Amino acid sequence: MSAQHDLSVASYNIHKGVGTDRRRDLARTAAVIAEIGADILAVQEADTRFGNRKGLLDLDRIRRDLGLIAVPTDGVGDAHGWHGNLLLVRNALVQEVHRVILPGLEHRGALVTDLIIAGRPLRVVNAHLGLLQVSRTAQVRALLDKIGGMEGRPTLLMGDLNEWREAGTAFQALEKHFTFAQARASFPSRYPLLALDRMMMSPHGSLLEVEVHDSQLSRRASDHLPIKARLRFDPDSKADLG
Repeated sequence: MSAQHDLSVASYNIHKGVGTDRRRDLARTAAVIAEIGADILAVQEADTRFGNRKGLLDLDRIRRDLGLIAVPTDGVGDAHGWHGNLLLVRNALVQEVHRVILPGLEHRGALVTDLIIAGRPLRVVNAHLGLLQVSRTAQVRALLDKIGGMEGRPTLLMGDLNEWREAGTAFQALEKHFTFAQARASFPSRYPLLALDRMMMSPHGSLLEVEVHDSQLSRRASDHLPIKARLRFDPDSKADLG
C-alpha cells in the first residue's frame, strides 16, 4: 500500500497546560504538539475544569503554524472541546460531531467525530475515562452503545483511559470490537510506569510504530507523555458514502 494511506495519529493529555514544574505554560504545550506532528491529535484536559470551562490553547495560532484545525463542538460556550476533549485534524473534512456524556461519579465525556481524511471515511473517538473501575466499565458500555447505533465505518479510539490492567473489565469489553495498539508507558511523564494513554483500531486498519513522544520538552509540559502511531487503512476499508 502506498504511503499516502498512512496517517500520523496521536493522543495527549495536556494536564490543562500545567507541567511537572507546576507552571501553566500553554506555549510549551503548543511546542510539544508541534513536535508530535500528527495528522489527527486527540487532546484531553484542554479546558479549565470549573466555571465556564474556557479553552486554554491558542487554536488560531495552532491552525496558522501547524495546519491543525479544531473540530467544532457547538454549544459549549468558551470551551475548546467537550469535557476537556478536543480533536485536532489536518486536511480533513468533518462530517459529524457527537458529544457523549459518560456516566460515573466524575464529569466525563467523549467526542465521536466522523471524518473524511486521505480520501477515506474514519470515525475518531476521543475519550477520557474515570478514575474508578466501576465508572470506566459503565463509560465503555456507553461508548460502545453509541458507536453501535451509528452507521459502520473504520473507527479509531484514543485517549486517557486511566486503565493500566490489561485484564480490566473496561478493556475486556473494548477488545471485542477493537485491536489494541501495543501498550506504552506514558504516566507519569518524568518516569513513565503506567500505560494510561491508549489507542485502538476497529478491524479496518492497523496501528504501526506505536511509541511515546519522549522529549525534554514533553517530560516537562504535562504529567502525561503523548502517544503516537501510524494508522494504515486496510485496502478494502473504503466505504461508499453516496
